[in-house]
Amino acid sequence: MQVKDIKSEGLKVELEVTVPANDIKKTQQARLKEVGKTAKLPGFRPGKVPMNMLEQKYGRAVMGDVLEIVVNDASAKAMKEKDIRPAMQPKIEVKEFDEGKDLVFKMEIETLPAVKVMDLKGLKLTRPVAKADPKKVDETLERLAAGNRSMKPVEGRATKKGDVAVITFHGRTADDNVQHEGMHAHGVELELGSGRFIPGFEDQLIGKNAGENIEVKVTFPKDYGAKELAGRDAIFDTVIESINEPGETVIDDDFAKKLGMEDVAALKGAVEQQMNAEYEMHSKMKVKRQLLDILDENHDFDIPEGMVEAEYKGILQQVEAERKAGGPDAPELTDEDKEELELIAERRVRLGLVLAEIGSQNKVSVTDKELQRELMVEAQKYPGQEKMVIDYYQKNPSALQMLRAPLFENKVVDLILKDAKIDDKEVSIEDLTKEDDDYELKPKKGGKKKAAPKDKKDK
Repeated sequence: MQVKDIKSEGLKVELEVTVPANDIKKTQQARLKEVGKTAKLPGFRPGKVPMNMLEQKYGRAVMGDVLEIVVNDASAKAMKEKDIRPAMQPKIEVKEFDEGKDLVFKMEIETLPAVKVMDLKGLKLTRPVAKADPKKVDETLERLAAGNRSMKPVEGRATKKGDVAVITFHGRTADDNVQHEGMHAHGVELELGSGRFIPGFEDQLIGKNAGENIEVKVTFPKDYGAKELAGRDAIFDTVIESINEPGETVIDDDFAKKLGMEDVAALKGAVEQQMNAEYEMHSKMKVKRQLLDILDENHDFDIPEGMVEAEYKGILQQVEAERKAGGPDAPELTDEDKEELELIAERRVRLGLVLAEIGSQNKVSVTDKELQRELMVEAQKYPGQEKMVIDYYQKNPSALQMLRAPLFENKVVDLILKDAKIDDKEVSIEDLTKEDDDYELKPKKGGKKKAAPKDKKDK
């Protein structure tokens, strides 16, 4: 095999690789042997077909597989020979290839940059901290009580806002009198005034009595999920089976026991503990943000365009999905917005390379056990579909890598913070939990020439 340098500019390298016809022939014969194990030709048992007959019968057919095998093997050897660390999968262009001839192909490779890590010794950071406020604990208990209200039946009066009516309804579209799927239900508990149903539905049930039949007339919103109903008038024949009103919930030992606690003191303690755990998480994220800002500010090097482009496409796809979820009136992304997203992509790639280098220097790794534990956590987010989620990740290495990457990043961050000097600063809960301050996204080496406005966030 011959490897010839064609071009080297910045992080981009071009090579021309020539693989002798004899080496290709060996790969072809190895592939034909695999085919011969199951090939059925008259007069021969599987596995006993002579090579010359296999070549005659299947030689051309296997050349696609042979080309892929040879190119993958030769490109890996070429990069090892030239001591190249690829940032992305190389681009391959086959220039010459035919049976009995040498293979010649060109490789375009974007390499990883050399990253010189700043001195991390004596790094100084400030960790904002806050403790659960008794007033906030009481407010949380009140919300718990409101969400666990007991109901008592209503007698001798009509419904009013705030009541929970148990209803049965059968609906149809008004213009054609057709009943569609999802337009009927039995024994539904509906809090009047909650806004759960189509606009206008709940209002027509107020002032009605138990056992009463009501013809509810509504219009489905134009952006309704079921397209066959969107924007259409409908009639729901509705019966109020019973009426209930919420009773007063007292926050006492009995209430605590209903929630699985020994008494109200234990319930308060659990709420306080949960709130403090949440505040600790915010503190940790604030410190991590400070650290990433410092690392970004103190490292400037060329970054692979391919990695930035892939990161940008991922961010853009996420932002577009969130924008579309906002409804048809959500504003389109401007050119300025897209430039900002490119700068965010550059920052992420740069920080990823810095953290990867620090991790490599300190032999940080994610064990299979840690990855499996994270996979279990991810699967539990989808009750009843755990096996499907696990199978998906196990069959998709790239998806599994998306679970591994944040685990690696957090381990590297924890390693840096372990030796950093961190001073605690007591702040209000509001300051602790608010979004991070904005920062200016500055273009660096290999990046865009225009900076993003200061009032933009990296979300």
